[in-house]
Amino acid sequence: MTPDPAPTIRQLLAFYLEAGVDCALAEEPVNRLADPDIVPAASEPALPKPVRTAPVAIPVARADAPPAPEAAISSAREAARTAPSLEALRALLEKFDGCALKHTATRLVFADGNPQARVMFVGEAPGRDEDIEGLPFVGRSGKLLDRMMSAIGLDRSQAYIANVIPWRPPGNRTPTPQETQICLPFIQRQIELVNPDVLVTLGNPSTQTLLSTREGIMRTRGKWFDYDTGTRVIRALATFHPAYLLRSPSYKRMAWQDLRSIAKVLEQAPPSS
Repeated sequence: MTPDPAPTIRQLLAFYLEAGVDCALAEEPVNRLADPDIVPAASEPALPKPVRTAPVAIPVARADAPPAPEAAISSAREAARTAPSLEALRALLEKFDGCALKHTATRLVFADGNPQARVMFVGEAPGRDEDIEGLPFVGRSGKLLDRMMSAIGLDRSQAYIANVIPWRPPGNRTPTPQETQICLPFIQRQIELVNPDVLVTLGNPSTQTLLSTREGIMRTRGKWFDYDTGTRVIRALATFHPAYLLRSPSYKRMAWQDLRSIAKVLEQAPPSS
């Protein structure tokens, strides 16, 4: 039987990309399969390995082990509640170790735009470009969001942009429900501190998380909700995520209707004090 030919570099890179490996975490590659106890150094003769007795398993708590999900959620709620400003909230997130995504991401992606803006856009989680630059919506979907805002006379100096999850999930995978619940208190406090007149949830995950609905984006988009921060009720509207519109451009017409609805509310509603 003829063995399969060895894959080419291009084929290997394509495999890594499909597996979610799209950026390097260090300058030099590390062979994590190498075992120094099995593979002796070339300059030293191989020595017989001593006979070892079965070790006794002793549980050792890792200093950097993340807390249990329930404890992490409780810690996030308490920390977010104490943040008096956006700067303090960002500092708390920089120090927060309750979400494992922090340890695989390159940097925190907190927000972009004007904290005094009347409209706030919230997506789900950062992607590769956002993880590199530390800003939300800077890749292809970010450019489309810029065009969407421009269509109703807005730009990043007149809007505030954030995500429910402030760290990129590995390989752009979907955040787990636990990860979402751990990060939820921080984005809720962020919305409360920005205090916009209009909250726009981009895509199904952020809509279901923030607006407490189980319906899909096809049913929720274009509908107005009341988002209660505890101190004020904010008008909220769900629409498609720009990344979804890039994959399904036929829905841009519906998104344009949602944008017009946002512009109309901004024109009619007096600015909050």
